[in-house]
Amino acid sequence: MDAVTDSATPVTVSERAARRIGEILKGEPVGTMLRVSVEGGGCSGFQYKFDMDRECADDDLVISRDGATVLIDQVSVNYMAGSEIDFVDDLIGASFKVKNPNATAACGCGTSFAL
Repeated sequence: MDAVTDSATPVTVSERAARRIGEILKGEPVGTMLRVSVEGGGCSGFQYKFDMDRECADDDLVISRDGATVLIDQVSVNYMAGSEIDFVDDLIGASFKVKNPNATAACGCGTSFAL
């Protein structure tokens, strides 16, 4: 597993997201990483999925920032190219948000999108 810096990847992780991921991972077994993927579904056609994972596939994109590690499979990277994973804490609630420049539409909660 070769970690790459966020400046060299097609997907970036904001400082806020890295800090929150690090907080979450502190409560998990050593070696746990956050996996972000895209799957069919949601009200707009595709949705983001966030899971904990201890296994890294050979072709996973590995993003390491400030002690947080994010894994993204190659199929999902294609849908997320140019995106930023951020963490937002506002009146609606606290959640991870993916700012995806490829999305042509998104639902109100920000977890599903269309291309």
